Amino acid sequence: MSLRLLSPPRLAGMAVLAVVFLAELVKSSVFVARLAFARDPRMRSGIIAYPIALRTEFGTAMLANLITLTPGTCSLHVSEDRRTLYIHALDITAPEEIIAGIRTAFEDRIRRIEG
Repeated sequence: MSLRLLSPPRLAGMAVLAVVFLAELVKSSVFVARLAFARDPRMRSGIIAYPIALRTEFGTAMLANLITLTPGTCSLHVSEDRRTLYIHALDITAPEEIIAGIRTAFEDRIRRIEG
């Protein structure tokens, strides 16, 4: 293993990503539970195309896995050119917000870890 992978800034970035993921996990779990127990859930599930800005296959795989582990979303497919990730979401009434949320919570942090 390269020492570059274990540099203090990278380790700090990984720790921050882990904390952010746990926060997103709780937030998404509450959202899905509310939908599950709602008398009249107002949602529109569907697939969104997420533009990937990550440079490595590892970063893309990490992003796809974090999305799948978050309740309410599931990574489906990465395009052949590795620039688009197709995601199924339980509620796509505001796809721009989903994309912005994923970028802010996960992708920007993964990019910092990639270096």
